[in-house]
Amino acid sequence: MERNVDRLAPTALRRKGPGMHPDGRGIYLQVKNGGRSWLFRFMLNGKERWMGLGPYPDVSLADARRGAEGCRRLLREGIDPIEARRQRQQAAQLEAAQSVTFEYCATRYIDAHKAGWRNAKHAAQWSSTLETYAYPVFGSLPVQAIDTGLVTKALDPIWREKTETATRVRQRIEAVLDWATAHDYRGGDNPARWRGHLDKLLPKRSKVQRVKHHDAMPYAELPEFFAELSKRDTVSAKALTFTILTAARSGETRGATLGELDFVSGVWTVPGERTKSGREHRVPLTGSVGPILRGLDYLGDDKDALLFPNPRGKPLSDTALRKYLQQNLAKPGLTVHGFRSTFRDWAAERTNFPREVAEAALAHIVRDKTEAAYQRGDMLARRRKLMEAWAKFCTSGAASTAEVVAISKLPRRRPALTR
Repeated sequence: MERNVDRLAPTALRRKGPGMHPDGRGIYLQVKNGGRSWLFRFMLNGKERWMGLGPYPDVSLADARRGAEGCRRLLREGIDPIEARRQRQQAAQLEAAQSVTFEYCATRYIDAHKAGWRNAKHAAQWSSTLETYAYPVFGSLPVQAIDTGLVTKALDPIWREKTETATRVRQRIEAVLDWATAHDYRGGDNPARWRGHLDKLLPKRSKVQRVKHHDAMPYAELPEFFAELSKRDTVSAKALTFTILTAARSGETRGATLGELDFVSGVWTVPGERTKSGREHRVPLTGSVGPILRGLDYLGDDKDALLFPNPRGKPLSDTALRKYLQQNLAKPGLTVHGFRSTFRDWAAERTNFPREVAEAALAHIVRDKTEAAYQRGDMLARRRKLMEAWAKFCTSGAASTAEVVAISKLPRRRPALTR
């Protein structure tokens, strides 16, 4: 190998370290792991730097010498040749990205991330909001051309009237542009970022949108309402009763399956992929839930059987439960989610249970990092006592016909539920 180096670099004087063969004026041929490549050694601001000039024999000695001479010219002007090359490469990549549109990047981003999203509905919302508000403004433009003016042009018409939607559109545009930057389709700052940028151009969300809470029933009215609800024998009524007694989210109830129930321990385990937080949530089942489960058709021992299916065997829709509450039960304006607020108000004002127990019953995430560090368990035993007190309160109406049935004593096969 040294004879070959001597032939290629007749001015070589000595090696500089193992596998380093100098040619002079900072040029070296590096022999490493069976490969050979040219390096240029230079000093910049008192520090030694090494820059690759390309592999041998693809790059000849003459080519390496010309490359090193170009580096020396830049150094005489005070320019770092490594940084100059990086900028040239980035410019070439951006030029090549002229045909890469924002819509293309958005589609690729959604395809890359939808597997990690909780459901297909989330991916559909991503696509529909961008198609409605972003694509008409700059969807067909090169992604590197997207600037602050285009972003605000898309957001301005909806920022005050549809603030929640506009906020999500902005976040999605920002995510797509970050993805494009990471793939070298664009450079520079993200024009859709909020802090320190769009927050100076658009009014704060709190200034233009009033927080709208889910309409909830005052807890004092709940026992009488529950007494009326317990007389109903439809899927929607059973699902609503189950939701109230467990303080669950509507979607968690509507997607509940037989396999999530443990009749021995009396626990309903909602898997992480079906919770808002993405974490598994265990719900203690009280005796008041027994009549609901006893009256359902479980389709044998199918673990995937839905507890509350619609006539087609699919999960009930959120709309179906809301309409049942507002129309069939004559409670216009109320929402199913609002019963969680009813539960929380009752726990705070009518019980001595600690706040963290009630919050855990609602599967709320502890925001305080210090508190979260000490609160490792889910307080299931304490929450069971809370849910038993809640069930007793719900069924305390004078006309209530609710029964109490031990979950562990329910028969395995149950009669079909009247729809």
